[in-house]
Amino acid sequence: MKSEADRLDAIITEHRHRDGPLLPILHDIQHTFGAIDEAAKRHVAAALNLTRAEVHGVVSFYHDFRETPVGRPVIKLCRAEACQARGGEALAAKAADIAGDRVAIEAVYCLGLCSIGPAAMVGETPHARLDEAALARLVAES
Repeated sequence: MKSEADRLDAIITEHRHRDGPLLPILHDIQHTFGAIDEAAKRHVAAALNLTRAEVHGVVSFYHDFRETPVGRPVIKLCRAEACQARGGEALAAKAADIAGDRVAIEAVYCLGLCSIGPAAMVGETPHARLDEAALARLVAES
């Protein structure tokens, strides 16, 4: 089994040739490890000839990046105005009860599904036209 450093090197190598490789690298690290910890930040900074502060600034700026794993699946529930107008506000009010301890509900502000909201994202998969029953199914499947 590869060490964490070897896995980080593989991710960096995959994206190093790109213009602006930092974001794709961080997304892959997040996906692979569930978080971007200090060791990963230092590793990426050294590999890309950046300061650790530059890498940390990007990680802390974007809400999708975490410095510690959540420990359970995450459902990103859209809280933007269009989804609110389509019933998202009522759904959000009940989301924590529906989710219980099984999943984490995280507020996001626009998934780009405004005309077919309320919407949520599980992993990379969007879900639209949600109601309580549909959200309960997402929780059960996560």
